[in-house]
Amino acid sequence: MDVSLWVWFAVLGAILVMLAVDLVAHRQAHVIAVREAAIWSAVWVALGVAFGAIVWQVWGSEAGQQYFAGYLIEKSLAVDNVFVWAIIFTYFAVPREYQHRVLFLGVLGALVFRGAFIAAGSVLIASFGWILYLFAAFLLWTGYRMIRQRNEHLDPEKSRALRLFRRWVPMTDAYHGQRFLVRKAGVVVATPLLAVLVLVEVTDIVFAVDSIPAIFAVTSEPFLVFTANAFAILGLRAMYFLLADLIHRFVYLKIGLALVLIWVGIKMMLKIDLFYIPTTVSLAVVATIIGVSIVASLRATRGQGRKALEAPTTPPFRLATEEEMAAVEPVWRRRGRETDRGRDDDAAGGGGAGRVPVRSSS
Repeated sequence: MDVSLWVWFAVLGAILVMLAVDLVAHRQAHVIAVREAAIWSAVWVALGVAFGAIVWQVWGSEAGQQYFAGYLIEKSLAVDNVFVWAIIFTYFAVPREYQHRVLFLGVLGALVFRGAFIAAGSVLIASFGWILYLFAAFLLWTGYRMIRQRNEHLDPEKSRALRLFRRWVPMTDAYHGQRFLVRKAGVVVATPLLAVLVLVEVTDIVFAVDSIPAIFAVTSEPFLVFTANAFAILGLRAMYFLLADLIHRFVYLKIGLALVLIWVGIKMMLKIDLFYIPTTVSLAVVATIIGVSIVASLRATRGQGRKALEAPTTPPFRLATEEEMAAVEPVWRRRGRETDRGRDDDAAGGGGAGRVPVRSSS
């Protein structure tokens, strides 16, 4: 598959434009309603499918099927990521109106990290063909572990990343609006929102370790791997606000995701030396597994409505009071304010260092 450099730049430019549009549309902190989340989810899915149609038209049906297979795998595995985000936000009692900004930066970081992982994976596969055996074995083991631990969930309180962050980064115990850093008594300190962002990024890196080898099982083309990842990730924020209150209904989804990982692990192992499973078959199998797990989950939990996760009785962080908000200042405005103060002092005193002190006549 021949992809020129200008195509890469065009796709990256389009992704940045889409991120900018999303940021502008949500520049004011507000609670994302279900209807708004559904509309944005439909928009992101439509963009992902439209790009897949372009791939199919320009590079042929095989490339198009590989893109859609990778997109479906990444989109499916991302649902588990969404549920982990819901647990994190609930545990830390992050106000819903601040969650979009955390997820926006989290997705931006995910694109960067996954791009680096994909580049490294492509180089490793091209240099050491035997590493596919390790990828396949890792996918089989991850799928097996996911089935065994299907009823276990992330415990943010025991997160090693959070403990290290608290140990090394000075932090307030209260949210100060959407700010990640504030200046308090002349010292720059992190707010709990930055700690939540770090935890979101760490969990995405963990998920990327599973999902990147999975997509390499259906295509080894870096362009298809990256674009399938990117378009699947771009819709994660909207998917979160759409599905966060429905976690309790997807009771069999984790088993379905585990079976997907096991399937692509088997496909990768067979592909190395024995037998190549057509992409059409892989796409059909993945779609069937995910579809059956979702339908079975919804049937098993029919009649249950939307329900938020239970928040801890004593959240680790709180909202800053008006007095606390007034006592801090944004980090990025301090220099401008100091300059303005200096100009005011100079204007009041008639000059800066050039002023000559006047002695008292007494």
